[in-house]
Amino acid sequence: MIDIQILEEALSEKVCLSAVEDPAAGGIAIFVGTVRNQTKGKKVVQLDFESFVPMALKEMRKIAEQATSRWDALHISIHHRIGSLKVGEIPVVIAVATPHRKAAFEACEYVIDTLKETVPIWKKEIFEDGEVWVAAHP
Repeated sequence: MIDIQILEEALSEKVCLSAVEDPAAGGIAIFVGTVRNQTKGKKVVQLDFESFVPMALKEMRKIAEQATSRWDALHISIHHRIGSLKVGEIPVVIAVATPHRKAAFEACEYVIDTLKETVPIWKKEIFEDGEVWVAAHP
């Protein structure tokens, strides 16, 4: 089962975890990206995420299908948030269930790294003294 969502409301690790729970899973890995309070020595006030949602959903599904094939994943859940997020809020949650522990870690890392590289989600970092658009890397 593949669960892909782009949401404007707060994300829940529990929702993603429950989407991948399976008695056949020997391992579940979960990645929770959070908005940190500084980057490159500058204090972050908030992050704004924008996306071309139809293409982003398609790319996220493709990533999940690749991870499923490569690591025999039983279930993958990828939720990404768009809109304005404050420090401490969650822009991305990824959960992967596989028959074995190592595969769960590897698949989860593959999903977040590939998402950052290929999915059309853009991030604007807003600082106390300005702002800058950067590629999404939650």
